[in-house]
Formats: sequence, C-alpha cells, structure tokens
Amino acid sequence: MKAFVYQGPGKFALEERKKPEMSAPTDAIVRVTKTTICGTDLHILKGDVPTCKPGRVLGHEGVGIIDSVGAGVQAFKVGNRVLISCITACGKCDYCRKGMFSHCTTGGWILGNTIDGCQAEYVRIPYADTSLYPIPDGVDEEALVMLSDILPTGFECGVLNGRVKPGDTVAIVGSGPIGLAALLTAQFYSPARIIMIDLDDNRLQVAKRFGATDTVNSADGKAIEAVMALTDGVGVDTAIEAVGIPATFELCEGLIAPGGTIANIGVHGTKVELHLERLWDRNITITTRLVDTVSTPMLLNLLKSQKIDAKLLITHHFKLAKILEAYETFRHAAKTSALKVIIES
Repeated sequence: MKAFVYQGPGKFALEERKKPEMSAPTDAIVRVTKTTICGTDLHILKGDVPTCKPGRVLGHEGVGIIDSVGAGVQAFKVGNRVLISCITACGKCDYCRKGMFSHCTTGGWILGNTIDGCQAEYVRIPYADTSLYPIPDGVDEEALVMLSDILPTGFECGVLNGRVKPGDTVAIVGSGPIGLAALLTAQFYSPARIIMIDLDDNRLQVAKRFGATDTVNSADGKAIEAVMALTDGVGVDTAIEAVGIPATFELCEGLIAPGGTIANIGVHGTKVELHLERLWDRNITITTRLVDTVSTPMLLNLLKSQKIDAKLLITHHFKLAKILEAYETFRHAAKTSALKVIIES
C-alpha cells in the first residue's frame, strides 16, 4: 500500500508499505477513504515531537471502511463506514474512566505518533470499539474528517478550557484551521466579541466570514495595543493560543484581563517565557490540554442537524498519490490560502 512516511526532521516520502495486520483481538483494520493533514504533522516534520520516530506513517484523522475486525470487536463489522478518532482509548484504565482519553495508559495520541497512522491506504486501529464512530447515513464524509481532531481540539482545548461564557470577550491568536475551529465552536456560548489575530490578511478575512467580530493583523508588532483599544484598555476574558510558538503565547500573556483565562492549544517545540513578574497578581488561569475527544458525539449530533458547517474549513482536494503536493500546499498556506486539505485514497 502507499503511505506517507516521516524519515527524520525535514525528510519525508510517499512509500510502498505492507498492509497492516491486526496485533490484538480488539483491533480493526480500516481502509482509509479520506484523510487530511494537521498542523501537528508539520511540527513532527520539523522534529518538534520526539515521540514520533523516523519510519512512522503519519496522520491521525480520517474516515474509512472496516476491512477486518478482531474477535474482540463488538461494535463494528466488516463493511461499516467509520470516523477515526485522533485519540485511541482503551476505555478501561484510570485515565479513560476519568474521561481523559488522551492519557490512556495504552492509547492516547498514538496514531501517526508512536504507531502508524492514517495517511495511507489502510490503518490499524487499536481498541476499535472505543476509538471509532459509526458514520450515520446522509452525513458528508469530508465534513466528518473535521471531527477526527480539529473541531474537538478547538472546542475542548480552546473553548472549554478557556471557560468561554455568554457576553465574554475572546481573543484567538492564530487564524489557521485550529483557531478557526475554536472560532466556530466558541459561538456555541454567545461571547459578545471574538477577536481573531494573525499575520495573514486572507485568513483574517476568512475569520470574518466564520463569525469573528474583529480582526487584528499582528505583523506590525502592535497587536496588544490594538486589542486594548478594542476593549477600552481592559484586555480579554479568554485568550486562546492556537499556533504553538513562543511569540504567540507571550502575546496571549499581554492580552489577558484580570481574572481571565489563557487556553493553550498550540504544540510547542521550544520553551516559552512565563512572565510572572507581570501576571502574578492578576488572578489569571493558564490551561493546557491534549484533546480527549469527549465532545465528538455532541459535535457529530450538531453536524447531523446542520448546526455547524465543518466543510467551511476545507479548501483543497488531493489524491493520496499527490500527498507531497498536498503537504506543500498546506505548508505554504500564506500563498495557497489553504486551510484543511482532503486527501482521498
């Protein structure tokens, strides 16, 4: 089968690989029909994720069709159409019982990280009963790919951790796919103002179409002043970091109002300065989280009822044979205006 393989920092290729085989009775083999690229994949390619070793098939998002199931799988059978969760959950360990599936002792974020992932024709899914979702009839599969990771991540790590409430003022730093997912799902809670901050005017225009009340281009280094002007010098109730570099986290530190919450979503590969000399007396909360996908069933219901349009995030389509071109398009989003790309087997 064809598979996209990480070969070390800055090195990658589309390779021929052996079709995966089941290694436990709770496994399923899924024929991947549609997958996508995540910003986290770009962090891996830069060498920011040391748990992902050279030789790994990347990808943790997608939909597909069950090709085979182990004897211990009860919820699915061959031929079922399924949504693949980015988080693998045994459902039985202490962390899973707490709903912290991302920290499952034998699962968590392993797809495309510590085991081979979804950017291939086939993928092995451990704990299939608790790591896959049946696809309802009539639901658009491309939209469902956004429920593998991006929408639950923006919602759980940004909106829920950020404690967004009706009437709040929210700043989202980063108008890429994750920031836009946070923007879409923050509107569930009717904040009075959502300020999107980015370097890319095109993405800021997209954010406006998605419901942002204000946009700030931070290229001039004056984003804090701009946000303070919008908030009468107070700052924001919630600042969501959706990039994963030191400058954007420090920007959030400068935007937050007393009593506010900084919610980190970004994958950080280098250290960030925490300015406690400015923040120690401001009653703020800083949260971190890896998505647990506990919100996936709720988001699936909203998708079915057309309360959220996940296809808004999709800008480009490629065949798996063209995945190198897909990565180039995704990596150079400022030139290509790419958000999420759909890759079909």
